[in-house]
Amino acid sequence: MAWLALVIAGLLEVAWALTLPETKGFTRPLPSALFAVLLVGSMLGLAYATRTLPIGTAYAIWVGIGAVGTVLLGVLVRGDQATAGQLVSLGALVVSIVAVKLTAAH
Repeated sequence: MAWLALVIAGLLEVAWALTLPETKGFTRPLPSALFAVLLVGSMLGLAYATRTLPIGTAYAIWVGIGAVGTVLLGVLVRGDQATAGQLVSLGALVVSIVAVKLTAAH
């Protein structure tokens, strides 16, 4: 269950990161409220996962899901630019995340 919570927390991180620009520096109430709800949900999921998973493992995977997901959705949905080098680096990050999961104590 901790791993599921961690994946959901990582996906919520992607959601709050993509919501952040819509807040326009927290000057727009509804996007700002959505951002806050997503952020709190992400943190709660991470906190739940760290009840049983080591913090280093959980944090590395949470950040990795957030980073990879945010970049990919930024490119696919928001039209952000990405170079070939960035995409190769993201692939290396995915391999690293999988390696952390496969070698984790839990």
